[in-house]
Amino acid sequence: MSTQSPVVQEAANSKMSAGSLSMAWYGLVSAMFFIYIGASLAQAYGTKDTLIGLAITIVIYGAINRVLAGYALKHGLTVAQFSRTLLGRKGAVLATLIFAATAIYYAVFEGAILGYAFQAQFGGPIQLWYALVVLYTIPLIAGGIQRWLDKVNGWLLPVYWGGLITAVIWAGIAHPNGNAWLTHSTGQLPFASGGPGWLATCAAFMGVWILMMYTMDFAALGRAKDVKFHQRYTFGWLFYTLAFGVNSLIGIYLTFTVPGAEATETGVAGALVQLMGPLGLLVIFVSQTRINTANYALGISNLREFGERALRLRLPSLAWVGIGAVIIYLLMLLPVVKYLLLALSWQGALVTGWVAIALVHIWFEKRDGLRALDGSVPDAAFPAINRAGVAAWMVSATVGIALIQSGTAWGSNVGSLITPVLAAIIYAVMLRGSRHAPNVREAAVANS
Repeated sequence: MSTQSPVVQEAANSKMSAGSLSMAWYGLVSAMFFIYIGASLAQAYGTKDTLIGLAITIVIYGAINRVLAGYALKHGLTVAQFSRTLLGRKGAVLATLIFAATAIYYAVFEGAILGYAFQAQFGGPIQLWYALVVLYTIPLIAGGIQRWLDKVNGWLLPVYWGGLITAVIWAGIAHPNGNAWLTHSTGQLPFASGGPGWLATCAAFMGVWILMMYTMDFAALGRAKDVKFHQRYTFGWLFYTLAFGVNSLIGIYLTFTVPGAEATETGVAGALVQLMGPLGLLVIFVSQTRINTANYALGISNLREFGERALRLRLPSLAWVGIGAVIIYLLMLLPVVKYLLLALSWQGALVTGWVAIALVHIWFEKRDGLRALDGSVPDAAFPAINRAGVAAWMVSATVGIALIQSGTAWGSNVGSLITPVLAAIIYAVMLRGSRHAPNVREAAVANS
């Protein structure tokens, strides 16, 4: 007898075409965060080092997500479902909680930027604009990713890129500044001070490895026959070249070209409104609507998954949308945005470990010719805790966070880099030395 939650059953009942899934996923390409973080890193480490770090980051992201997307497409597995294999049925609950919390955090961040842009253009209390941002987003994500996300993002995609290109041309004409944005340098930064800059850039983007989890949940909605298309065009290097590369270049250019522009959480948005007025606000509105439909949808769906598995709360989909919206609005009233970089570091320590464990597990399955356990396998077939996965995740995250909080300039970089390596090593060693995992697989297959 299956013990699947309604979230799992809904995902299994609907598969998206290649074009629809691609359009839905490409909503994430327009996050104002990507524009801001590129400018911020260039300001801190110099444009050259930032671009080198970005190139390395794009290669790494493309390679990892090619593997995760292919696995999710072939087996229809979401993060919550796959985590049952990696962590056990109770450990998987923790994965959904971290996923939900991170997606909600990004929804808060991106929504706050749009609220600030509205206030910059029209004035008024920021609380009012925050409420408006939350209220207009709710209908767009009601019914899940499959209902509106591909259409919304397809309609708004040309507006987003057209607006950014217009902003670059406008800034170049209004404030000609030569190639200062491209030659900005802070000099060589030694390791003890948090350098070199390209390594620090790579470490900063490891805080966004939550996109690996996003990839699995989106890819699980696709059809297995479209795996090659999605690996090449949807979840691969093309997406990250646009999301990280092009957006960062635009952010760097605008920050060093528009007078008074700052590489802060709201500075780039303010610069666009200052430069282009209502047209700049339109670009920000389109950008934040596209990315936040995904943040809301994934944050709320994983919040629901957590509530159903951990708290045994069986509520209608719209009730979970309402709960998620209230949480997001209340968090927007707090100074969450100010702690973005610290949050990224912590999220990196938590999420990168999960990704490393997932990659090692997929490799073991392929090497040993084992069948993946798909979402149709009931929860009861899995152990409460998979000791190898939980130990690898908790130990690596603890070490990573300890380094990040060490107070040293290099601690954040090393913490982000060592976490996935440590998680992969621990999981591989424990999995090879345990007969527990194969027994679980046989029991799960027998009960599926």
